[in-house]
Amino acid sequence: MKLFVALALFASLSSIALAKDEEYCQNTVVTACSSSTFSGNSICNARFAGIDHVEPEIQAYINSQLTKSYDYLLLATHFNSYQKNRPGFQKLYQGLSDRSFDDSIALIKQVTRRGGIVDFNTRHESPASVSTKRTTVEVDELHSLALALDNEKQLASGATHVHSRATHATDADRDPELAHYIEENFLGKQAETVRKLSGYANDLAKLMKVPDPSLSVYLFDEYLQKQ
Repeated sequence: MKLFVALALFASLSSIALAKDEEYCQNTVVTACSSSTFSGNSICNARFAGIDHVEPEIQAYINSQLTKSYDYLLLATHFNSYQKNRPGFQKLYQGLSDRSFDDSIALIKQVTRRGGIVDFNTRHESPASVSTKRTTVEVDELHSLALALDNEKQLASGATHVHSRATHATDADRDPELAHYIEENFLGKQAETVRKLSGYANDLAKLMKVPDPSLSVYLFDEYLQKQ
């Protein structure tokens, strides 16, 4: 009987000690979080690994994606006018515009998921991802493909730059999760788009080597409508 009482008393004291330890840990977390109103200085955030090192590069790439989306939208509008009337080219550039816009939204979600904030009031530019030249929309079909190919190469270089910054850094700045995200969602897709547009540009250039290339351009536009 005495042994039973002793064991019960020991269990009770252990439970009280555990409760005090849990209360102490909880208070520590609450104190740490309340020391800053969940700002970047608080430990209660989703930031880890090398996000601080790579975040400016991601924001530069977001800016580049949004810029290219706008440029493609202008091209789509240009070829959708009654003067040009090229629905195939309009479809191509509208699709590229939508894709770049969707990619920018996905990148914004990725940054916020990792505890960052995308600030559009501050321009973050990287030579690898942002072009200083603006797209001129008053161009013919072949030159528009050349512009689109240049755009996609810039976006591909931007994705490669972000991936390189996340991968080839010191241990404290390396971010494998972000590198994996860029590799899975951007590198392969950009490479395929560059290959497709380079094929379009070369095919149309060959078709236009005739005295009157209007029929060739018309047939190529019909081909683009079916893609």
